[in-house]
Amino acid sequence: MSGSSSRSTVKTPLAPSAIGPYSQGVLHNDTLYVSGQIAIDPETGSMIDGTIEEETERVLDNVGAVLKAASMAFENVVRCEVFLTDVNDYAQVNEVYARYFNERPPARQAVQVAALPRNARVEVSCIAKR
Repeated sequence: MSGSSSRSTVKTPLAPSAIGPYSQGVLHNDTLYVSGQIAIDPETGSMIDGTIEEETERVLDNVGAVLKAASMAFENVVRCEVFLTDVNDYAQVNEVYARYFNERPPARQAVQVAALPRNARVEVSCIAKR
């Protein structure tokens, strides 16, 4: 393969440390791949105990911290994946999500899953482009 490419990991103390063998984010050229974030408070390393709305806010704040560490913002996000353990939480998650992605929202999928790490109720991952 010809051409040059740049790949680096993105790490910030403002988002939770990875709880497995993965990076918070990987920047490849102008594209950032943000690993799935759950509602872990980066200061304590513990899951927050709150409503689905509060959990979603913490998740998106964690996503935002990884974006910022790569000199990007929510406006740079082109695709999101939302994983819910209960699809009945969809409306409440959407309400919070819309506050973070209010103009030109990215493409997105939202699916119900059987379980998430640390008994999280919502997880969000995304791809952002400079």
